[in-house]
Amino acid sequence: MPRQDLPLDAIVVGAGPNGLAAAVTLARAGLRVRVYERSSQPGGGSSTHGLTLPGFRHDVCSAVHPLAFESAFFRAFGLRERVDFITPEISFAQPLDGGRAGVAYRDLGRTAESLGRDGGAYERLLRPLSENAARVAQFTGSSLLRLPRHPVTAARFALRAAEQGGPLWNLRFRGEAAPALLTGVAAHAILAQPSLAGAGAGLALHAYAHAQGWPIPAGGSQAIADALVDDLRARGGELICDHEVTSLAELGDARVVLLDVTPRALVRMAGDRMSARYRRVLEHFRYGNAVAKVDFALSEPVPWDDPEVRRAGTIHVGGTRAEMAAAENAVQRGIHPDRPYVLASQPSVFDPTRAPAGMHTLWAYTHVPAGSDLDRAEAVTAQLERFAPGFRDTILAVSSRTAVDVERHDPNYIGGDISAGAPTLDQLFRRPTLSRDPWRTPIRGVYLATASAVPGPGVHGLGGWYAALSALRHDFGIRTSPDLSPGA
Repeated sequence: MPRQDLPLDAIVVGAGPNGLAAAVTLARAGLRVRVYERSSQPGGGSSTHGLTLPGFRHDVCSAVHPLAFESAFFRAFGLRERVDFITPEISFAQPLDGGRAGVAYRDLGRTAESLGRDGGAYERLLRPLSENAARVAQFTGSSLLRLPRHPVTAARFALRAAEQGGPLWNLRFRGEAAPALLTGVAAHAILAQPSLAGAGAGLALHAYAHAQGWPIPAGGSQAIADALVDDLRARGGELICDHEVTSLAELGDARVVLLDVTPRALVRMAGDRMSARYRRVLEHFRYGNAVAKVDFALSEPVPWDDPEVRRAGTIHVGGTRAEMAAAENAVQRGIHPDRPYVLASQPSVFDPTRAPAGMHTLWAYTHVPAGSDLDRAEAVTAQLERFAPGFRDTILAVSSRTAVDVERHDPNYIGGDISAGAPTLDQLFRRPTLSRDPWRTPIRGVYLATASAVPGPGVHGLGGWYAALSALRHDFGIRTSPDLSPGA
């Protein structure tokens, strides 16, 4: 147990994946660390709760984790050795009308074969990226102001993003399935379609899908947070839940403070400790559009028209590329589309711990304008019924949260923005400020360890890890990353 009479070296505010990654890194360096979390349970965007009926376990935000195997932090931490993952043979699928579907197997060759006349074009687009997925993760998971370690892979990635993020995005395709697969993934970014940043996000996720797959943590996403907390405590770190920090003045005299909060929250917490210039920078940081979340308890698996969709870990529901682009672009204009894009996953097909025997959970969200208070449960249900006739008959209970509710659960999701800041191209460089060390603030000893900082959204722990490494370097003179491996 940590000695209560010793001064703290570091305080971390927020026990989401980034905050916990920062805390673990600092504790592994031998520092005395305390984490404060406003909720009663750690995890933030990687938490699991009972939302519908007894015995049904639902992931509150993230459910499937494409970065769990590719994140440099998680690789150093040995996450695969600490958490049991299930990796479906089909990473994702895209239902189409008429009982058809595009299916993205982990095996890229098999995927190409299933796409018929577009298979070769799809494979040529993605093979150079999927065969170099770790290099793609390095390039996209670090500051874009730094020269990439693998310039050839970066150049190939940039050329493909320019193609798929612009008006020529359909040039290489003739059918509907292949472009629908690409847009279904690009739409994760909650941006206009097509767009360079959306295409970049989609291509990176595609590369991981055809490399090591998109894994699902057994028991729920909470397992990732719990593994981080266990390591923190094993190194003498403390976690205090149900404790909301509203001001830096509350935190005493720890040498460093790392904040898993948004720039808006930092402005509020810092008060007059922040310079007017830096305050203006943070106040100009833009937040994006939002999600409305719908969770279902089901009596049986979703009856998708195409049997292969039933074996997919993730399902992008919205029809063709053109339909999904229209829906996403409507959201950008402040409109709730009648036929929305829906991101869905049914972990209980692969993990029986998620629901009582014979029953299932379904995780889903759809995109909405920022700050929306509109309940989208019926729109999501109707879109699922479109591609899975009889779905309504399987529903036992529904938990629906508006974008306003999403922010209420986690204040980092301003207006329901689960990216904690719009992941537009300019804000991937300037996140939250244009700097080679954007995690370090001008306030002495204060760092941003958050998805609002480079490299941005996703359950990867990188924002927290980079912030901790910066703090170790600048405030403690430690210039090498501590060993994070399970056996160290």
